[in-house]
Amino acid sequence: MEYHWDFGAVWAHKTMLLAGLMGTFRLAAVSILLGVIIGVFIAMARLSRHRALSAPATWFVEFYRNTPPIVHFFWFFYALPIVANISLDPYWAAIIALSTQSGAFYAEVFRGGIRSIERGQWEGARAIGMKYPQIMTRIILPQATRRMVGPFVERSFELLKTTSLASTLAYADLLYEAMQVNSITYRPLEVYSTVAFLYFISLLTISMLVRIGEHRLAQHA
Repeated sequence: MEYHWDFGAVWAHKTMLLAGLMGTFRLAAVSILLGVIIGVFIAMARLSRHRALSAPATWFVEFYRNTPPIVHFFWFFYALPIVANISLDPYWAAIIALSTQSGAFYAEVFRGGIRSIERGQWEGARAIGMKYPQIMTRIILPQATRRMVGPFVERSFELLKTTSLASTLAYADLLYEAMQVNSITYRPLEVYSTVAFLYFISLLTISMLVRIGEHRLAQHA
């Protein structure tokens, strides 16, 4: 039996899919921003010599590394109102789930980048009387940042794809809107092929922009 492709039905509801795509970008952008902030604090705590700081930070990272992302979505949306009497709408439940999860992974990216700098550079900076904040801002971070770019971008791509789980909370992201379009058109092959194409084009465009940025950064290094 030959299948007859018909993207006309999907095109008729393009505004829904574009609205969902914008919802996905908004969710990803806010989650990345908050994830970076969380990641910086967790990374600094993990690098601390005080176990009162490093131990909880390590457990935070290990928890998120060893639990499925969808569990975090369900927990913040369904469990938090029960255990803490705090009700979140789908958007904020997804934001907290994504930002805390990405924060744990970003923390490892930041920690790895900082620890990759040779010990001799730390010792040399201390030898000429530089304090810890000066060493970090003038010596370590400028070098570590270049090494962090690749892993950071890769993690951000994973976060963008993970936003699709927000559809399970009825947040109007691209996948959720695609499901609505499918329920109207009954054209799942066309609808989800379009969704895959939109994700592919979005990530490919971002990837190309990042490569241009990396190239320019390398030229000015």
